[in-house]
Amino acid sequence: MRFPNWVAPEIENGKPTKYNWLVQYKENLTLGDRTDIGAFSYINAKHGVILEDFVQIGSHCSIYSLSTIDSREGPVVLKKNCRIGTHSAVMPNVTVGENTIVGAFSYVTKDIPKNVVAFGVPVRVIRTLTPDEIAKMEEEIQ
Repeated sequence: MRFPNWVAPEIENGKPTKYNWLVQYKENLTLGDRTDIGAFSYINAKHGVILEDFVQIGSHCSIYSLSTIDSREGPVVLKKNCRIGTHSAVMPNVTVGENTIVGAFSYVTKDIPKNVVAFGVPVRVIRTLTPDEIAKMEEEIQ
């Protein structure tokens, strides 16, 4: 099982965790079991962020439920066992599907279905994961 000794981190609003990632509006963050968030990542949960179980977020990522540039707002949901590559940005009102892999440096502005590989600026689905790939990902969390 991935992260067998996982313990939920202590999160203080606007202060880095011991793993050096930061949350604003922590009261609107739902953190699933055995999540992994890389150093120097930022989560703005003003309008809700849900990280389901086994979500992995690479370092230097930004998750926004509010965009002050274009006034978009809405919840962000990262479904079970999805993976967000380093330096990616996930914008408001987006859901990333279960087991989905988002490649590094991606700009996620729309929903991504489950069991796919997606990347780019803006993000686009590149391919569907094979049944063997899905089974391997799910085996890692058993």
